[in-house]
Amino acid sequence: MNDFEGSLNSFHEDQPKNDAKQWFSKLIQEDQYIGDLYATNYEEAKVLVHDTYREKVGGIPSLCFLIATRINLKEDINFKREDASIILLRVKDSTSIPQDREVEKVRVQTAQRVTGLTDRHWDHSEYMDEKTRSVFGFAGIACRIIGTFFLEENDQGHLELKFGTDLSNFYSNMALKVYKPKGEALGIFANYVDPKNISNHKNNFENTQSVKLGEIRYASTNRKHQGVDNVATYIFPADLLSQKSALFGMTRTGKSNTTKIIAKSVYELRKPKDTDNDKPLRIGQIIFDPNGEYANENVQDNNSALKNIWQLLADRKKEDEIVTYGIHSHKNDTERKMMLLNFYLDDNLQIGKDIIDASFRKDEAKFIENFKQVFFEEPEESDKGATTRYKRRVLAYRSLLAKAGFEIPIGLDLSTDGLFKAELFNGRPTAREESKRFNGMLNVQSEPNNAAKYQSAAKILQSTSFSLKSLATAFSTLYDFMKTVEYKAFDRWYIDQSSSGESWADGDFEKILEMIWRPNGAKQIGAVRDNHSPSTSSDYAEDIYNDLINGKLVIIDQSSGEPLLNKSSAERIMWYIFRKNQEAFRSGQLPPEILVYVEEAHNILPAGSDLDLKDVWVRTAKEGSKYHIGMVYATQEVSSIQKNILRNTANWFISHLNNTDETKELVKYYDFIDFEPSIRRAQDKGFLRVKTLSSPFIVPMQIDKFEIKTDEQRK
Repeated sequence: MNDFEGSLNSFHEDQPKNDAKQWFSKLIQEDQYIGDLYATNYEEAKVLVHDTYREKVGGIPSLCFLIATRINLKEDINFKREDASIILLRVKDSTSIPQDREVEKVRVQTAQRVTGLTDRHWDHSEYMDEKTRSVFGFAGIACRIIGTFFLEENDQGHLELKFGTDLSNFYSNMALKVYKPKGEALGIFANYVDPKNISNHKNNFENTQSVKLGEIRYASTNRKHQGVDNVATYIFPADLLSQKSALFGMTRTGKSNTTKIIAKSVYELRKPKDTDNDKPLRIGQIIFDPNGEYANENVQDNNSALKNIWQLLADRKKEDEIVTYGIHSHKNDTERKMMLLNFYLDDNLQIGKDIIDASFRKDEAKFIENFKQVFFEEPEESDKGATTRYKRRVLAYRSLLAKAGFEIPIGLDLSTDGLFKAELFNGRPTAREESKRFNGMLNVQSEPNNAAKYQSAAKILQSTSFSLKSLATAFSTLYDFMKTVEYKAFDRWYIDQSSSGESWADGDFEKILEMIWRPNGAKQIGAVRDNHSPSTSSDYAEDIYNDLINGKLVIIDQSSGEPLLNKSSAERIMWYIFRKNQEAFRSGQLPPEILVYVEEAHNILPAGSDLDLKDVWVRTAKEGSKYHIGMVYATQEVSSIQKNILRNTANWFISHLNNTDETKELVKYYDFIDFEPSIRRAQDKGFLRVKTLSSPFIVPMQIDKFEIKTDEQRK
């Protein structure tokens, strides 16, 4: 072997060692040494620290990251050795060491000597010698073991950093040095993502872009210049796609700001920074905005709003990127689309009926529950009998709308032709008793006091010229007439002479008539009048879905609507999105990626005790992932959210919660139990604890303030 070959072989042999040293040199900062790990198990570790090193690294706040390792950067590193790894720790609290009782005794005695002397402390050199003060400077710190960082060769033979969320082994008599990471090293630990996750993003979305979310923050007492400020934290917007994401916190603690940052990060995927490796990704996003702060300019966003994020990309037009919807117009948003529906149109009959049904509360009166069962589905034209019954139902339903105050569109085609048999009004012999006759509505005799009313109704039902409101009165009277012996005789005759053997009035028709007849029926329906417009011809749910599949950000301004209507319209939009994506999935197509944001989620999502799996939000939580529907929901109370939704939530953004009832619910998930005291105590706005799909552990951080600045403004 010549010298060149020998040098080449030596290079290949030494390369893994050099790569390992290069990796660990970035992660282990020897000037950040704080002490030694002296006891451990698979869950917790105890660290011996001294005040000298504690001060040198700028303090050791609760919940901060520490690392423990046996790696010596001055020696060659064999990455395959068991101890060539780094254990990531999180500080929990202080812990006792054997000398504590004696130390405490001496401190008390010394403190007694300086009692009353305001210019002296008990650790002053006059009262405690240097050696004693040094010995007494040792203390124990209890830490949670988060996991283990180690190196592994990838398919290309290069070393890459890996992380396991546990401790695979430990030796009771093996010492480890402990460091407090800062700066670049802290950024690597806090933003670690498994390479497989990056690969999944590449395969699924052809986009691996990460976006700055905030900066590392350990405590409410956030002292600067401790080596952790200005350490940026990042999220992968792709983590939110097809997943559930929760934002919990008290009012004014940064939930809405975080929502805006998230929506902004997803929007920016359409123009990736690394165009060589990342494909532009247009994601349809829809925000249900109960307070109008996303759809309208406001002071807290410096007189801007999320709807203006299209300005971030200089080559974009607002109409191609953003669209706002609302039940009412807004003077500062002339391009807003009205979220209204013409309830009278043939194509909208069942859609409007769904909106009405959704507005009813649970456990309503029996006649309302019956009405909810009515469904408008036009039969085949060849089935004449079914077509007549359908038209009769439609006419009665439209008269109910008119009675409820829904404005009637101009040119609505109305006719009673062929819908009411002459025998209903005039009477005919029964099939069983040819010699006898019965009286119809025009000549009813069993209830002479109502004769005039019945005759008036009969004339309206036979008329070619009538109003829907007068027709509603006639239908109400018809419902009364259907209780008489005259009608029952007519119905027996009708059944006998009919080939189908069915009654003249089908069940759905009777349910609509009862709704008209009941004094509160029309009043109940009138609650959704604000959703109706006689001049529109399209379905806003369909319009919204088309905007979403075109990758637009859709903001639904619900600030001026009634809560019940907001809830029902949100559910209907959500059902439309769910069913259309479900339809695409079942037909073998790839459903479009859609991200849904629900502000004040306790007003829309099912309650924590509600286990109704027929609810669209629960269905979305359980099945949305395969249908490519993601959900970001924000509320003040963990307990207000249905448990099936919580259990299927992948991304968590937690700010201040002020009571143990809520934090007890929270600690059921991941390792939020470590953060429970801090979550209850720290009220700082924007101070969040974040767990994302790609991140293997929770990271405490200060979220950036939302603002819209173009590239030119940043300069």
